[in-house]
Amino acid sequence: MSKNKIFNTLGGLVFSTDPNFRPEPEEPHIEELPADKQVLRIWLERGKGGKEATVVKGYAGPGEKLEELARLLKNKCAAGGNAKDGVIIIQGDHRDKVLKLLTEQGFKNVKKAGG
Repeated sequence: MSKNKIFNTLGGLVFSTDPNFRPEPEEPHIEELPADKQVLRIWLERGKGGKEATVVKGYAGPGEKLEELARLLKNKCAAGGNAKDGVIIIQGDHRDKVLKLLTEQGFKNVKKAGG
C-alpha cells in the first residue's frame, strides 16, 4: 500500500503529541433557517440535447432536510432528480408547480429567476 493511501484512510492524522487534542467532527453542523426566512430561487437550465431541468437554489439547512424536500418535489412533479449542496435539480420544466409546492410548504421568499 502506498503512503498516500494509508494517509487518506487514517483521515490525514497519524499521530498527535498534544494531550488536549480532540479530533474535529467529520460533518459540521449546519443550522437550519426557518422556512419563512429562507431565500429560494427557481431556475430553468438546459443541458445537452435541449433537455430541461428545474433547479432550486439557496436552501440552507442539513442534508437530510434537503433530501426530504427534494423527494417531496420529485414525487409531486412525477420526475427524477437530485439534491446536494443546497441545490435541488428536477428533470423537466416544473417551475410553476415547484413554486406552488414550496409556498405550500411555508417558504415565503420563493421566486422564479433567470429569464
